[in-house]
Amino acid sequence: MWFWIVAALLTLGASLAILLPMLRARGPRAAAGAYDIEVYRDQLAEVDRDAGRGLIRPAEADEARAEIGRRIVRVGRAESATGPAAASRSGRLLASVAVLAVPLVSWSLYGVLGSPDLPPEPLSARLAKNPANSTIDELVARAERHLAAVPSDVRGWDVLAPIYVRMNRFADAANAYSTAIRLAGSTAQREAGLGEALAAEQGGMVSADAEAAFRKALALDPKDAKARFFLATAEAQEGRSDEAARSWQAMLDDLPQDSPWRGAAEEALAALTGKPPAPAAAGPAPGPTQDQVAAASSMSAGDRAQMIEAMVARLDGDLRKKPDDPEGWRRLVRSYMVLGRKTDAEDALKRGVAALGADSAAAKELDRFAASLGLTRTE
Repeated sequence: MWFWIVAALLTLGASLAILLPMLRARGPRAAAGAYDIEVYRDQLAEVDRDAGRGLIRPAEADEARAEIGRRIVRVGRAESATGPAAASRSGRLLASVAVLAVPLVSWSLYGVLGSPDLPPEPLSARLAKNPANSTIDELVARAERHLAAVPSDVRGWDVLAPIYVRMNRFADAANAYSTAIRLAGSTAQREAGLGEALAAEQGGMVSADAEAAFRKALALDPKDAKARFFLATAEAQEGRSDEAARSWQAMLDDLPQDSPWRGAAEEALAALTGKPPAPAAAGPAPGPTQDQVAAASSMSAGDRAQMIEAMVARLDGDLRKKPDDPEGWRRLVRSYMVLGRKTDAEDALKRGVAALGADSAAAKELDRFAASLGLTRTE
């Protein structure tokens, strides 16, 4: 009910804001024309009185009457050009009807075509409906509300964390994994998920914290594919290409043919060595599970390449805005080298040294880091 009252008041206010200036548009101008004519009539009467008393000659009186008459004619023409008062009133009436018709017609159409009787559905009601009929945002909101009330629900954090990753809410995902680890201890799945969230939060670069999480995952499960893939990625990012190639090859030797990580490892190895991936073994593979399908869709070659390029471009843009970041410059140089863009890596090295100060310890460390990747700064 309050909604309709507020809507009606807003509609009335908008209509009045248009109507009032239109209703006042003609009044002052018409009043000014009538006043001028009355002044000229008084002037004619004064000329006649002066001529009767002999104060002015008849010829001068005739000239004065003619001039006043011309002024009265000009005022009459001006009023004719602006239209008679009746026409002005009819125009204003027509405009008023048009302005008032807009909200009346729109509200009438909504009453016929819309759903004015549909009861409001607050957030609590939307969260309480069947999950099969809920959107992903409603499901996440429901889980967040539950965890706010019961923060010790480990299963809730385990369910919500990977969903955050798929929604690109990487900081929330890292917090969810960390909370689950704090409440129930480490598992390979939680540690690997935490490392993935931390790496994604850093633009795809495997940071020290992410690497530590992946190593904990491998300590709990030496065959964890996610941890092995990202640790090999870290080796490639650090310029240890031979070690990365061996790690990916060892991973491929252990992976089953239906693993969603096989394609990612094959393409990463091919990009590193310049050799095309080996064809898959013949014969039908068993159907993937729902989780495997989701992981495979998130690790497709095209999407992964676009994601990496976008992350590197974002890192480059951030460093142009805030160049006082030695670790950021090392990550950028390493990223360009991994992508095979040596010219861009050289340019990043040159810009980084200039931003950090050529004689600073940070710039010298950046030079040494670039040299370990086989890159030398050219003056």
